[in-house]
Amino acid sequence: MKQRRHSSTRGFAQASGLLQSRIRGASEARGFAVTRLLTHWAEIVGEDTARIAQPVKVGYGRDGLGATLTLLTTGAQAPMLSMQAEAIRERVNACYGYRAISKVRITQTAPTGFAEGQAAFAPAPKPAPAQPDPQVRAQAAKTAEGVGDTELRLALEALAANVLSKRRN
Repeated sequence: MKQRRHSSTRGFAQASGLLQSRIRGASEARGFAVTRLLTHWAEIVGEDTARIAQPVKVGYGRDGLGATLTLLTTGAQAPMLSMQAEAIRERVNACYGYRAISKVRITQTAPTGFAEGQAAFAPAPKPAPAQPDPQVRAQAAKTAEGVGDTELRLALEALAANVLSKRRN
């Protein structure tokens, strides 16, 4: 009779669950009690504002009433951002669910700088995928020519083109 093995682990765990306590600790050290403000910044303030500004710190005063959100931006964008400060404060407070932020402070930095002063807020655009040469595409089309369903045939042609171009490299 086989004995059943008892595992000390609970099976697979999500990476987010394993790192959640460390991320929370790092973000709370900067005053971010709600990490959603960092992870969903573009959704909260909008794509245009997220491209020119990044939240750096939430600082609480001595009396504990209202916090100050510090935003990092380049010197050229600071006047535009200061005009949007009230709208940013309202959107961030909507994220928190109450009036947690009473003031928005804007910190300017150079476009290039030290570790936290780097101002490249938007991710770099992804390059367009390279098209396989016509000989590979013709061979891929020949491979999938017997398939009757158009969508399936196109998908098989793309797969064959990828496989054939990988073999050449």
